[in-house]
Amino acid sequence: MIKVDLSLLWTIINLVVFYLLLKKFLFKPVMGVMEKREQMIADGLKNASDRQEEAEALKKEYESALSGAKEESVKIVENARVEAKRQSDEILADADRRADATIERARKTIETERKQALDGVETQIAGLAMQAARKIVDEETRKQGNQAIYDQFLESVGDAHDGKDE
Repeated sequence: MIKVDLSLLWTIINLVVFYLLLKKFLFKPVMGVMEKREQMIADGLKNASDRQEEAEALKKEYESALSGAKEESVKIVENARVEAKRQSDEILADADRRADATIERARKTIETERKQALDGVETQIAGLAMQAARKIVDEETRKQGNQAIYDQFLESVGDAHDGKDE
């Protein structure tokens, strides 16, 4: 059999006590520190992962907002173009209407003035003809003293002498 020596027994007991002491005073604190460090690293990684997810979500949100802003700016520019074209067409149409109205008023004014001028000329011509006829008739009647010439002239003009029947 194996002979067990008392020193071997004390050595084993010392080793077990040393192990228990190391376990209590060294392994536990070191394991606690390592667990805390591991937990801290895990928390840091989780925080980093969460922050990265938040950053990507914000990036997507900003990109969609930017895309929406670009689309909206394109719509605003297009609406502005359409509105400017509409206003331009409206202004041109209004200018055409005003020009047509001005031209029509000018034509009417010209026609009215032409008629007035013709009427004035006709009146002046008739007046001059009457004066000339009166002078001629007066001269003839003075020279000849003939009432018949005077009556003949008046008949040719269209007025019969009312004093003839008297």
